Amino acid sequence: MARNIKTLFDLTGKTALVTGGSRGLGLQMAEALGEAGARILVTARKKDELTAAVAHLKGLGIDADWVAADCADPASIEMLCDTAMKHLGHIDILVNNAGAAWGAPAEDHPLEAWDKVMNLNVRGYFLLSQLVAKQSMIPRQSGRIINLASIAGLGGNPEDMQTIAYNTSKGAVLNFTRALAAEWGRLNITVNAICPGFFPSKMTKGTLEHMGVERLKAGAPLKRLGDDEDLKGICLLFASDAGKHITGQWLAVDGGVSVVVAG
Repeated sequence: MARNIKTLFDLTGKTALVTGGSRGLGLQMAEALGEAGARILVTARKKDELTAAVAHLKGLGIDADWVAADCADPASIEMLCDTAMKHLGHIDILVNNAGAAWGAPAEDHPLEAWDKVMNLNVRGYFLLSQLVAKQSMIPRQSGRIINLASIAGLGGNPEDMQTIAYNTSKGAVLNFTRALAAEWGRLNITVNAICPGFFPSKMTKGTLEHMGVERLKAGAPLKRLGDDEDLKGICLLFASDAGKHITGQWLAVDGGVSVVVAG
């Protein structure tokens, strides 16, 4: 008998690990998963931000905790996975969200900055997905992996944006998502990606100031930037049984910006 829609979206009894979960888009997605009933473990590098994030989540009635880790460092990623398994018992949902950006003209982009972006935005996603799959999802023959890409990975940038490493990394995340979905589908592990557009956050503050908020709003068909709710629906869809037949896909959440660019 088919389940009703509330049951399909219900995450009661599920567990979720959210990287970059102390603020911004990561915290928004942690809220969504927790509000649907999942137990949440958020991770980032700064303990003070994590403490504040967990206090916020608990204030919403969400079962949440944190562990500090650097998702660009293989040893720290291994510690994170081990700690998450001890705390949660198993990991049903992994949200790969921790990311970095760097603005510089392509001809002058520092190599160390390129490596910093790639190590966190691509290698970190791979290493954590690999460990979580080995320790929890493959043995249980079940899992949901959600990768944060970006509309910056769908094509070029405006000339004045100049984020070649970030764009490249997010394009890689999209194909990483497709390749992993194809390989792990037989294990009942779905892998999907979200491509946010412009959302106000600490990481995007400089870009928004440089390009102009009103200009960016004007270029979007919906004439707005993303807000504190706009990733919740798609995150919950990809994480829940409502999306159990969706894998290897991405969805732009950008107010229509990518439609205009594509046209």
